Amino acid sequence: MHVKTQFSIKDLEHLSGVKAHTIRIWEKRYNLLQPHRTDTNIRYYDVESLKRLLNITFLYHEGIKISKIARYDTAQMKATIDRLAADRRESHAINTFKTAMFDFDVRGFSNAYQQLIKEQSFRAVFEHIFLPLLHDIGILWQTGAIDPAHERFISELIKQKVILQIEAKQQLPKAIHAPVFCLYLPYGEIHEIGLLYTYYELLNEGFSVVYLGANIPPKSLPYVLKHYENVIFVSYLTVQPQEQSVQEYVQSFQEEIKLGKHQKLWLMGGKINPLSKKDVPKHVQLIRNLSELETQLQTLKK
Repeated sequence: MHVKTQFSIKDLEHLSGVKAHTIRIWEKRYNLLQPHRTDTNIRYYDVESLKRLLNITFLYHEGIKISKIARYDTAQMKATIDRLAADRRESHAINTFKTAMFDFDVRGFSNAYQQLIKEQSFRAVFEHIFLPLLHDIGILWQTGAIDPAHERFISELIKQKVILQIEAKQQLPKAIHAPVFCLYLPYGEIHEIGLLYTYYELLNEGFSVVYLGANIPPKSLPYVLKHYENVIFVSYLTVQPQEQSVQEYVQSFQEEIKLGKHQKLWLMGGKINPLSKKDVPKHVQLIRNLSELETQLQTLKK
């Protein structure tokens, strides 16, 4: 499989957030980057140039003039970044994870993560670092600035961290017996991290969870109701449904499940963003972010 190792200046713009015009000025005036050229004289940048630009961008956004950054050697740049990183932990961590992504560097990712988790909760790491990182990477993948291999590499590492947290929470005694949450993804939905993190939050709050994972048709869900009466089904819709609207999906769900008074459906993910409460039946709850999820769980516990 071919993995992208050459980047256009437009790729660099997407990856760094710095306009291509500005990158050209930095390159011409300060010699900050040295592009290569193809046999047909088209300029391109390698992975090392990209990582250097990410470091430059971090320092620039911290208020250091580009003329001063241009005078830094490698050691000075690293020392300055390390000094500022303590106060700008989140933006520095996101840059570090992006660098690990381009190098397929598992150890670099792990070291950065271990440092973060020593200083803050997993919830804080996920909400303030992993979520913005995944958002950025999703945009980069859609614009072609990164290869699918890069996106899958970093997503799978994040998924592993969530699963480890779930495993730890599964060892704790359950404080709440009802309702039971049943988590699943519909056919074709490949983005599992959001659902996995919801699993972690439910366990963290003491709820019991039946986790079914991906590619679950609605007709399979009634089997859960044979074992539990008070059930909240939860699904995370990022790219699915595609061949029908969310409202049509809810309608087909209702026809299969025939929810009773003790059952509900919670929907999360980007697909629900255009909807309001009036667009779905009263037993369907739209949860748009982690804050709303936390609010709903606290209400249930009361």
